[in-house]
Amino acid sequence: MQYRQLGRSGVRVSVIGLGTNRFGNVVEQKDVTSLIDAAIDAGLNLIDTSDSYGAGKSEETLGVALEGRRDQVLLATKAYHATGSGPNDHGTSRLHLLSAVEGSLRRLRTDYIDLYQMHRWDSATPIEETLRTLDDLVGSGKVRYIGASNFAAWQLAEANLLAEMAHREPFVTIQSEYHLLERGLEQEMIPYCAEHGVGVIPYFPLAGGFLTGKYKPGQPAPAGSRGESSSYVQGYMISEQYTKVAQLTEWAEARGHTMAELAHAWLLAQPAVCSVISGATRLDQLAANLKSGDWALAPADVAEVNAILSPVKG
Repeated sequence: MQYRQLGRSGVRVSVIGLGTNRFGNVVEQKDVTSLIDAAIDAGLNLIDTSDSYGAGKSEETLGVALEGRRDQVLLATKAYHATGSGPNDHGTSRLHLLSAVEGSLRRLRTDYIDLYQMHRWDSATPIEETLRTLDDLVGSGKVRYIGASNFAAWQLAEANLLAEMAHREPFVTIQSEYHLLERGLEQEMIPYCAEHGVGVIPYFPLAGGFLTGKYKPGQPAPAGSRGESSSYVQGYMISEQYTKVAQLTEWAEARGHTMAELAHAWLLAQPAVCSVISGATRLDQLAANLKSGDWALAPADVAEVNAILSPVKG
């Protein structure tokens, strides 16, 4: 397993992280425990969840699975989404965060969170209030580092500038959707993070499974796949995207790799990316994800892949 710095922190994280948004609903406890054990044994140390995944069940199953192994992982969770029906049961206000962090600690069966991420920008709460609360949580030892998720580049830049001016903890990471077919992050976020030492943690590296190559034009989605019902995946089921995936698959296979491995390796070749969050519901999926972290693309490889993604028009 390869490791990189978690942004400008002194912590090193595995280049492949484990996404757990289906733990506790699709994946039962015994299988969660098997996946966690296999991941840790393989050297993966970044496990990502949220208090909103499965209405807290993801955190609960992780709490059980990590008993006796908590110190071997960097546990990342998130807050923002509703955890109850009350008017203050969501967002990043001081009131909600102080309650949310206690709930996450209880479900995760731990007394600290390694990376506490704000799941969304909260336009109803002054960012100064959020930063002050997060700084207090770090000072109390309940949180080690803080990160953002789904922020715009200007929001992350504003938050970290204010944190610097007030001598408070900055966001060391940003977790956002980023993959071969979704490259909007490259316009402003990637340059900002590369310049200021913020670690980029992409999620949805396989575009919900579309980048595995299992979806074929003119054919129904495989039984049981997300493509059967997911509007997100179905949005990629157009001629242009099928063509790109076919060309990328051919390129990867000519080099002895799969399309899925290319999807991860390409992300890891991008500036500021420190770890790729990749979900798994089965041990074979986990093994395939882990294998992806061993393929390092050369600059010339990245250029060839980018040419397939954005061909020059005559």
